[in-house]
Amino acid sequence: MEVVYEDNHIIIVYKESGEIVQGDKTGDRPLSDIVKDYIKEKYQKPGAVFLGVVHRLDRPVSGLVVFARTSKALTRLNNMFRDGEVHKTYWAIVSKTEEGRSKKEEVRRKTEEGRGEMDDSSHTLEHWLVRNEKQNKSYAYDHEVPNSKKAILKYRVIGHSDRYTLLEVNLLTGRHHQIRCQLAAMGCPIKGDLKYGAKRSNPDGSISLLSHRVEFIHPVSKERIVVESPLPNDPLWQTFK
Repeated sequence: MEVVYEDNHIIIVYKESGEIVQGDKTGDRPLSDIVKDYIKEKYQKPGAVFLGVVHRLDRPVSGLVVFARTSKALTRLNNMFRDGEVHKTYWAIVSKTEEGRSKKEEVRRKTEEGRGEMDDSSHTLEHWLVRNEKQNKSYAYDHEVPNSKKAILKYRVIGHSDRYTLLEVNLLTGRHHQIRCQLAAMGCPIKGDLKYGAKRSNPDGSISLLSHRVEFIHPVSKERIVVESPLPNDPLWQTFK
């Protein structure tokens, strides 16, 4: 665990891929418990340590996670996340394939801004997502279907390697597996994401999706907070440094 920002009310840490934010049925030790131990030891706090979980990242995803250190901050941060006042920027490494190019062109014709070949301008993806609880997976449609929720994101290209493209993604809605599902729907699955169509897994079981930047007005001090994540310690990520 790496702490990238902390004060009396909030703490922001870097989550490694493979870590879980909050306890689940696996019984694995969650990041929230690690952060509590860090606070308890650093500040010599007696008794139980308060820590509020305000959002999560999928287990194979790395990057920034925001926690609340006080009940006041927790309530306000919950409201801010709900109202879209916390702005998160993701980086995603996607495959460059002929199939992907043809699919994304088709999808872009159905979006307001997505036109032509992928370049460094901003594009918008709009889908209707249906979540399958048993499969822990979402499915994307280009029109409204029963039990679907509208999903919107913006993306732009910010880097290239010989075989991959680095995208910067901003969510306009918050849906289950939204980035993973929508990028796969345009024919560009995230590297390592077998669940959404990647051909091969990453050696460490991660997917190449990073919660890279978070920006918001501090819930108590009202100061503007902007924090960026370090890049994963992986050769491909480091090529985009």
